[in-house]
Formats: sequence, structure tokens, C-alpha cells
Amino acid sequence: MVMVQTKEAGTMSYQVPTLTATNYPVWAIKVKSILDAHGLLETVEPRTLGEEPNATKSKQALAFLFQAIPEEMVLQMSSHTDPKKVWDGLKIRYLGVDRVRTARIATIKKELEGLRMKEGELVDDCATKLSGLVSKLRSLGHEVEEEEMVRRILDAMPKSFLQIVASIEQCFELDAMLFDEAVGRLKAYEERLKSHGEKEEDKGQLLLTSVEQYGRGRGRGRGFGRGERGRGRGSGRGDKSKFRCYECGAFGHFANECTKWKDKDQEANLIEEDEPALL
Repeated sequence: MVMVQTKEAGTMSYQVPTLTATNYPVWAIKVKSILDAHGLLETVEPRTLGEEPNATKSKQALAFLFQAIPEEMVLQMSSHTDPKKVWDGLKIRYLGVDRVRTARIATIKKELEGLRMKEGELVDDCATKLSGLVSKLRSLGHEVEEEEMVRRILDAMPKSFLQIVASIEQCFELDAMLFDEAVGRLKAYEERLKSHGEKEEDKGQLLLTSVEQYGRGRGRGRGFGRGERGRGRGSGRGDKSKFRCYECGAFGHFANECTKWKDKDQEANLIEEDEPALL
């Protein structure tokens, strides 16, 4: 930031940043405070109709303003001899007329109120968008308090952040919380969600693999497990005369040992093969 030295007043030396395309609101505040400290603020303030400013003070204020603005702007303002006209010209140039400025502020505030973080979007991205909108408002002379920024970032969070938002609102004084602190807490919760999500994904993959293996295992041996629960599961050992087959209804064997279903399948295949010939 370019700095220019101003006239020493007493034992203090005042400095002011050169006006740029983005720093007008802060620049104006600093310049007014310096002009006030030098007793020159009256030269740029609204005047009573017919009131004439002190000529010496006007020259001093004009010289100061010309030092605090870019050189190309000095050429544009060089025809002015009244510091108030220079001051008002800069205000109109950088803030626009009041109606335009008010409309722009309303538009940005509406955008700020409607800001929402989408699922899958990062907290940092949402915070950057919010900070950008706040910077635009401040550049138009509309101040946004820290508390409002904190509330905006909390309101912008999606449903997956409902738990941490509720905790912050209940456990902390929002009017005393800094915006960066709120963002930091949300980012910490975001990392926990990511970690938890990865564990759930691994668990789900393991479960899917187990189900697939179980399904392939059940494909082996027709009827296995249907009539053998608690009966040795067709181990082939012991007296089977008291066990009924659930496939054919006969005694003496288990369903997985039954051969009648094979005969039925063979008959069905023969019928399907003979059907085209009959037709």
C-alpha cells in the first residue's frame, strides 16, 4: 500500500493511504479523521446556504486531497478550487449516486441472505463466498457486524451440519464469537463427517462382499439348509430313517441328497426340446 506523508501536527505525524479502486470506504474514514485533526474537516462537510469556507483552510485541504489521490485523478480534478467539490466528486465516483448505491446494497444483502452451502461443498468455499459479499457491502459504505457474519454462516449450513450448528448456538454467545472461530468449528466438524463417512463406506463394502459370497455359497447344492436346520445339515452321518426329505416327502434322506428333483429337471428339459418338433 502506497503511503504519503502529511504535514506534521504538533508531535504527531499523519499518514494516509493513496486512494485505489477498492479502498474508498476505509480511505474516506482515515482522510476525514486527519482533516479533523488538522481542523480542516469543515471544508468538506455540508455547509449552510451562502456560507463561505475559510480560504486558507480550503487551500490546505485541497493540497492534502491532491496528495492522497492517484495522479491521473489529479488531472481530472485540477479544475476544482473547492475541496468539497473534489470530495463529493470522489464519493459519487466510487459509491455512485445514493439511489444506485442503495439498490446495489439491497441486491447484495438479498444474495447474502439466500446464501446456502450445498451438500458436498466445502465450508471454506461457503465462507469465501460470504466474505466476498460482505466485502462488497463494506465497499459501498454498509458495515456488516461480526455477529451478523457468524449468524449468516450458521444459517448457510446444510442439514448434515444441523448438530454442530445447534451446539454452537446453545453453548456459545454468538455476539462474542468471531467469524473465523465459527468457521474453524464448522471445519473441524466437517473433518469428522469425512472420517465417519469413509468408515461407513468401508463397512458397507465389507457387508456387500459378505452378501455376495453368501449368495454364491447358497447357489451350491439345491435345497441345502431348508430341511436340515438343527439336524446336522446333511452331514451324512447317523440314522436318517426318521428324517423326511422336504423335496419329495420321503423318509431316509435330506433334501440336498434328493435325486427326484434332478429327474424332474431332466423331464422338463426334454419337454422343452420336444415342443418345437410338436409345433
